[in-house]
Amino acid sequence: MASLATTYDGPVSIAVIGGTGLRELPGFTQVASLSVKTPWGEPSSPITILHHQCKHNGKVVAVAFLSRHGLHHQIAPHEVPARANIAALRSIGVRSIIAFSAVGSLQEQIKPRDFVVPDQVIDRTKGVRPWTYFEGGVVGHVPFGDPFDEGIAKVVRACGHSLEGDGVTLHDRGTIVCIEGPQFSTRAESHMYRAWGGSVINMSVLPEAKLAREAEIAYQMICMSTDYDCWHESTEDVSVEMVMGHMKANADNARRFVTAVLDALAGDEHADLINAKHLAGSVKFGFSTPQPNWSPEAKEKLSWLYRGYFE
Repeated sequence: MASLATTYDGPVSIAVIGGTGLRELPGFTQVASLSVKTPWGEPSSPITILHHQCKHNGKVVAVAFLSRHGLHHQIAPHEVPARANIAALRSIGVRSIIAFSAVGSLQEQIKPRDFVVPDQVIDRTKGVRPWTYFEGGVVGHVPFGDPFDEGIAKVVRACGHSLEGDGVTLHDRGTIVCIEGPQFSTRAESHMYRAWGGSVINMSVLPEAKLAREAEIAYQMICMSTDYDCWHESTEDVSVEMVMGHMKANADNARRFVTAVLDALAGDEHADLINAKHLAGSVKFGFSTPQPNWSPEAKEKLSWLYRGYFE
């Protein structure tokens, strides 16, 4: 990291948020490490800029990478500075995010090491995590009925299915139950989440997905199942050792999957998608507070996040 450039002037439209292992993707070269300060503090880690030559058109594309839990996984789920993470990525030009997460399976058919492209979320966090940019003197609302970006999801599903003969098993849809953590669920909770229709469970998707929507960033998570939570009577209860074991064993498939997605999204036909043209400017219509009545602090922060919107 010390030898990398500390500035980057080129366009960076797409980012990956995940674990440190995904910072080293096959065919990608690390070219810069950016330290970004935001009105909401510093992000979980420096933002690494990766270069990759797209196999579809030969162009060199830039991808930003951010370690959700820090470079050494030292940040607990409830401590992740999600507002700073999303704001920092938007400030360097990112408009689409592929998020990666280990999850527990709540359904028999989703086996450990399977991948899931979720389309819904159930929020079981407890209000500990700051979850919005719209506060402190301004009220705003955004639609969140569909928490993930279906355009990106279609590309992700196609890439996953293209790898099915090479070790990847993919489930096209699913509902994530997001719990507070850092403790895993009780057995009663796990059975309740299954009864609710939950497919997988994690501690990471919220408020990340909500903040991405507020920031007009197209967001899609890729989930990798590492265990059966604690509902499955024929397996031992979930443990860190179990989770890490499956993650390590499936690391190559995860890297190949993410690489295939990034390569596909870099194609010319997806330029509008990765720049989230379908979301650009939408937040302007979500404010209930007339702009002259915003607090100075809120106006300063939101003018930083949405540069050029409120001048």
